[in-house]
Amino acid sequence: MALPGALWAELPAERRIFCSVLLFSWAVYLWEAFLAHRQRRVYRTTTHVPRELGQIMDSETFEKSRLYQLDKSTFSFWSGLYSEVEGTMILLCGGIPFLWNLSGQISGRAGFGPEYEIVQSLVFLLLATLFSAVTGLPWSLYNTFVIEEKHGFNQQTLGFFFKDAIKKFVVTQCILLPVTSLLLYIIKIGGDYFFIYAWLFTLVVSLVLVTIYADYIAPLFDKFIPLPEGELKQEIEVMAKSIDFPLTKVYVVEGSKRSSHSNAYFYGFFKNKRIVLFDTLLEDYSALNKEPAEGADGENEETKSKAKNKKQGCKNEEVLAVLGHELGHWKLGHTIKNIIISQMNSFLCFFLFAVLIGRKELFAAFGFYETQPTLIGLMIIFQFIFSPYNEVLSFCLTVLSRRFEFQADAFAKELGKAKDLYSALIKLNKDNLGFPVSDWIFSMWHYSHPPLLERLQALKDTKQE
Repeated sequence: MALPGALWAELPAERRIFCSVLLFSWAVYLWEAFLAHRQRRVYRTTTHVPRELGQIMDSETFEKSRLYQLDKSTFSFWSGLYSEVEGTMILLCGGIPFLWNLSGQISGRAGFGPEYEIVQSLVFLLLATLFSAVTGLPWSLYNTFVIEEKHGFNQQTLGFFFKDAIKKFVVTQCILLPVTSLLLYIIKIGGDYFFIYAWLFTLVVSLVLVTIYADYIAPLFDKFIPLPEGELKQEIEVMAKSIDFPLTKVYVVEGSKRSSHSNAYFYGFFKNKRIVLFDTLLEDYSALNKEPAEGADGENEETKSKAKNKKQGCKNEEVLAVLGHELGHWKLGHTIKNIIISQMNSFLCFFLFAVLIGRKELFAAFGFYETQPTLIGLMIIFQFIFSPYNEVLSFCLTVLSRRFEFQADAFAKELGKAKDLYSALIKLNKDNLGFPVSDWIFSMWHYSHPPLLERLQALKDTKQE
């Protein structure tokens, strides 16, 4: 009787590659499902506020957050299972070569023969993203209008949801298709060192997108207004000046028309930095803290606030503490370090792609026996062959992110914001129904931000001084 190892060795290279990809994909899914099961057990069994949380969380909020996170975890399990089964069936049934051939037929009818590989690639990409959008739509609808609605976060109507989804799809295609066509062209004409040119191109594209996103892309979906003159704006400018942050503008984005979750971020290069605050972060500006004006029922009906979460958001001092944390990321060089890591990884991936792209067995493993399209090569190598490396890298970046978060908290402490950041973290956890108890393995693998209790403990000594 042949040993399993001998049987494996007898398989053609392309079959070993295909089976390895499937096995690793399911191994990752089962690992993630195991971690999620451990965390769901925490949600189910931790029904009372732990003693160490008694001073920062009331029992009603604790129960709300527990039920919210339990619903999200259950939803994530089923959507993840569907995604894994769908991906497996696509591979087993030859969905990728089928879609490639269909793209060739469509481009051929438009007068573009097999020699127009880039055109066929763009049709393939359009069909693939359309398929993904359609199959993902029921999950997105359920998440928005059942789970988020049930727990008071959804602020969208069905009409707004669909208009937003269509707009996102169109904008994505307007960016994705031209960028992909140029990348494929560079790879085609780049010669032996095409990977260098491809990497430089993606670097330029990423920098351009970061530069223009908040000014030209984000306003297509959300309303941005300058933060009105007043005490908060003055204090933000003073704090920015004290650490030499080259602030030029402060905006408030109307995030409450979509969700009551809160956020803040900064963007821009060199001497042109801008800060964006979600209105849900600001107690004084959040539409969720205001009753709809009388007679306004017909005005902007699709984005009208439902005012479900009264007194959401932070006071000015707490907003400044949150910004002190965010600006700490800039001052400590976290943003630059992340860009450098990202670009080093991108260069390595393009280099390895150049090494592997000539291996015909990689294409044969996924049903491409006669042709080796460049776009398919990018998909196979970046999505499937690199998946073990991507998992390891993702975990390392998660660990690094937690370290950066602690450092940014410490920076806010140095600015004298420990007390206000302490209270802001508690408020934001309450507003977003974050559950402060977590399984240690789940937390280690998934949390890019340290658990709430760990962050509060790091701030506690300074707060009490």
